[in-house]
Amino acid sequence: MNTYDWDEVFHRLYDKAVKQYQAGNLNAAAYFDAAETAFLASIGHTAQEVFDFAEDACKYGEPSFGTALMIASVRRDYFLVIQKGQSTGRTIRVEDLPAKDAAVEGIAWLPRIIAKAHAKLRGEMPPDLMFGCGGDRKFLKSVGIHPADFLRHVWAVGNDDAKVIAHVKKQAGQA
Repeated sequence: MNTYDWDEVFHRLYDKAVKQYQAGNLNAAAYFDAAETAFLASIGHTAQEVFDFAEDACKYGEPSFGTALMIASVRRDYFLVIQKGQSTGRTIRVEDLPAKDAAVEGIAWLPRIIAKAHAKLRGEMPPDLMFGCGGDRKFLKSVGIHPADFLRHVWAVGNDDAKVIAHVKKQAGQA
């Protein structure tokens, strides 16, 4: 498969999703044909994830396409490099995530977004959960970290969530 222009293909599919959403189609599974769905799978992505980006962009004006592409790029790299292009075949359960009001070191939402970031990297997000949702964006804006940079940092430190916490505190001026 030619991966030189994967970002352009992703952009076309994102634009298609925005148009589908604006036309009133809320069925993410019907957005893309088999070849487009296969392309998304080849970069570790799903139609639902593209739908989520398009839906939030249409409803809330964010995330931008650039942010969607950057998040997709981190996931793609993790999928191809760490997972060697193979899905785990698992999906996390929303009820197993830390609560929205859970806090660590006095920082609410952080336990939840760390867990979501790990799931996003592994491609284990359930269809009714989005990494980069409104709550995630609000939290990340408050600490001054771009969603894709947060994902990269979680990837870089592996399972050492203490390093993620320290990074967030430093970025937020709390360290």
